Amino acid sequence: MTYDSVEQFLRSGTAELAKGPVALIFAEDDVEIASTLYHHLDLGFTKVIVFMPAEFALSDELAALCPRITMDVARGQPMVDAVNRIVEAAPALWLYYCFNAEYLFFPFCETRGIGEMLAFHTEEQRDAMLTYVIDLYAPDLKATPGAVSLEDAQLDRSGYYALARTDAANHGHPKERQLDFFGGLRWRFEEHIPATKRKIDRISIFRTKPGLKLRDAFTLSEEEYNTYACPWHNNLTAAVCSFRTAKALKFNPGSTFDIHEFTWHNSVRFDWHSRQLLDLGLMEPGQWF
Repeated sequence: MTYDSVEQFLRSGTAELAKGPVALIFAEDDVEIASTLYHHLDLGFTKVIVFMPAEFALSDELAALCPRITMDVARGQPMVDAVNRIVEAAPALWLYYCFNAEYLFFPFCETRGIGEMLAFHTEEQRDAMLTYVIDLYAPDLKATPGAVSLEDAQLDRSGYYALARTDAANHGHPKERQLDFFGGLRWRFEEHIPATKRKIDRISIFRTKPGLKLRDAFTLSEEEYNTYACPWHNNLTAAVCSFRTAKALKFNPGSTFDIHEFTWHNSVRFDWHSRQLLDLGLMEPGQWF
């Protein structure tokens, strides 16, 4: 089903939100839209909804599987506003959001579905999950100038760190169980990234409730939702493996001519498997076995 706008979807398509978890995929450009949708369908999302400009193509098979909402600009404030409109329309629903050429991984996702994982997370009395955006990039920018290569994707095996998240409303003291995480291409090429866009953490998975709002820093208006764990033990975290930063650095005329390769001595081939991400410490299994 195709909807001409978010407004039309909210008038006539809210049946798509009857049962979660639901994935919202925002297509900023036409790169790897199909692989992104298939990846999240394979994870077991009840619905995978794609927001994309009318001129972007979608196969008949995917059009039958994924509701499509026309959206001329599927990023920035329009993207945030769209998520918040969905939150208002569907209270008590598990939602996930990402962009095209981004791929969610959670511990043991090869053998366990997203519904199983979120059922466990709910039993842990958690209503949101911290995800780390792990940059992917092509190893040879001469052969792949767009920086996207699923077959040869690489990631950084080190260079990740966290800083305390300060609370301006509390004299700059650190917020409880909240950190800002950094690393990947946003760290290595930080001179090309605005300071407000350098962190790699997102609250990408959360359960909606009345009054909840997604903010432009990919945090939520409910502070407990922004914590990495509950007070009594570690909780699950997940990874969003993403070509988004690599694409932006090569597309932006202010950076593309300064960057000749993304590969460095800490680059490793991405195996497309959660075991690798666990071994590198890029997500946390918590009590999930």
